[in-house]
Amino acid sequence: MSTIQRHVSRVPVLAAVVMSLWACVASAQRVDAPLEVGGKRPWAVGVSRARQQQAQVYFYEGNERLRESVFVDAARSYKRALEQWNHPAIHYNLALTLMNLDQPIEVYNHLQQAMRHGAEPLDSGRYEHARAYKALLEKQLAWVDVRCDEQGAIVTLNGQPLFTAPGRYQGLIRPGLHSIIAFKDGFLPTEKRQPLMPGEKTELKLELYTEEEVIRYNRRWPAWMPWTMLGAGLAAAGGGGVLHWKSRESFQDFDSRIEPTGTRMTDELSSLRRQGSSFRTGAIIGYSAGGAAVVTGAVLLYLNRERAYRINVEDNAPGVVIAPAVGASSHGVVGTVRF
Repeated sequence: MSTIQRHVSRVPVLAAVVMSLWACVASAQRVDAPLEVGGKRPWAVGVSRARQQQAQVYFYEGNERLRESVFVDAARSYKRALEQWNHPAIHYNLALTLMNLDQPIEVYNHLQQAMRHGAEPLDSGRYEHARAYKALLEKQLAWVDVRCDEQGAIVTLNGQPLFTAPGRYQGLIRPGLHSIIAFKDGFLPTEKRQPLMPGEKTELKLELYTEEEVIRYNRRWPAWMPWTMLGAGLAAAGGGGVLHWKSRESFQDFDSRIEPTGTRMTDELSSLRRQGSSFRTGAIIGYSAGGAAVVTGAVLLYLNRERAYRINVEDNAPGVVIAPAVGASSHGVVGTVRF
């Protein structure tokens, strides 16, 4: 199987989302919303006042970097803040930052965390913005459900470990053509090259098979053909050998009747010589034809040896696949042709 991919029409993947997001942020200045310390709210339970205050320092530091569009430093500060206090507002601002770093999966995860206590820790405006951005990302990303029940099998997504079976992975992923592989000692690897579409749910179950279950063997021609050619060649060469022996006998008989002082050529002597010549010609033809047939049979035996091939037990993939392709900073179209 050969796979040909073509990428075209590459543009920023989340440019529209970022522009919409920052239009709201710039107008409402919501990045500067306070992070209140203290109280007995659910998101503050079990977090000491000292840790809340340290998280507040990192949070305001991240806000300053975000206003300056230093997104990497802003993300670093927010992550430090989350290490101290798992506050929904920190998740929300980190989502704003990661949107500019084109990390849509992480943005979606942090928006979920930002919304888990409702609108109270964010205020109604930011909560509605978070819900709108989350819905937009769900339409732009693909949802995948991957399962494998083979004990001890390792499942990877685009070369990165996903889980060890038996297990299941459910989550969002960038649209496009992805390679999902399951492998285990003693089994042949199973790969699915699956096009994942934006806003759609794709369920994949990976099955592993032993070599005996999926490997088959075939030949170019029926097994008897090369052997028949080889046998015919040996028979022809053997016949040539018999004619050679007969020719030698005829010439020896002819020579034995020739006197040293000379003998007149009789009809009987002429017949012996013609007979010897005929046998010799037949022997040459037998050797030539037999040798050619033996060589041909040997070549056919080599070419007709068993060849292994793998049957596609679950290959229901279409011959041509067109799917969106989303990279680290851009998206486009992937065309896949299988033949």
